[in-house]
Amino acid sequence: MRGEFVDIGGQRLYYYAAGTRGSGLAVVLLHGFPLSSRLWHLVVRDFPPEHRLVVCDLPGYGRSDLPHAGAANCAAHAAAVLALLDDLRIESAAFVGHGLGGGVAQALAVMAPERVSHLALVSSAAFGQPPRRLARLPRRMGALALRTPPSLLAGLVHGSARLGFANADRSRLTLDGCLQAFTTPAGREALVAHLHALDHCDTAEWSPRLGELDVPSAVIWGREDPYLPVALGERLATELRHAEFTVIDGARHYVPEDSPEQLVRALEPLLRR
Repeated sequence: MRGEFVDIGGQRLYYYAAGTRGSGLAVVLLHGFPLSSRLWHLVVRDFPPEHRLVVCDLPGYGRSDLPHAGAANCAAHAAAVLALLDDLRIESAAFVGHGLGGGVAQALAVMAPERVSHLALVSSAAFGQPPRRLARLPRRMGALALRTPPSLLAGLVHGSARLGFANADRSRLTLDGCLQAFTTPAGREALVAHLHALDHCDTAEWSPRLGELDVPSAVIWGREDPYLPVALGERLATELRHAEFTVIDGARHYVPEDSPEQLVRALEPLLRR
């Protein structure tokens, strides 16, 4: 694996790749709030070696720069991912999106369907529905959040995001690593933009248009997701024309951390279609 930065319209986007360039299907993994590309490290470990994986930090997360004008919606993230693919000379790929990253994958698939060979949505944002309980207090703080000490604001998000993991010890390691980027004044600005995007999610525009797509699809959900109910996943699977729906027992919201092996097993038949 190698990690590097790419300049996308004057902002730096961090990504890393696994597998061999030009071998097999390209697979792009998109993380959700409030994490980073770190979310996928166990999935990357277990993924079939014949695929080329591309894993990025969405704008304002991890090592990537804050998006221009603080735009943290799915459409803005999708445009950045498309620019990354252009830079990597990847014409089309399978997109696997988790949480907010699932909303990004939806926006990308509707905006540029010719770039999407397969689509997998994992405990995904959808239909403009805000995640219940996730960062509920910070989301309600509004403008006050910009005057809150960065470490305190990140700590409030940390406390509620832990509920989305089945393994408490693993949640602390992952969240500590991912939320560190938000403990500076610039990081606080990014975090506030992301919180705003949670409450004003533009998946209301993209989800109802998924029926336009003619690509192999999968919807995969954690049985015990405390933020986005399984019924939302069922609705997504109904909207898509060629979707298989899988519920993973024992997994909560952060399925790639909770059940990486089961997630890879659910993705394998999709990627063979």
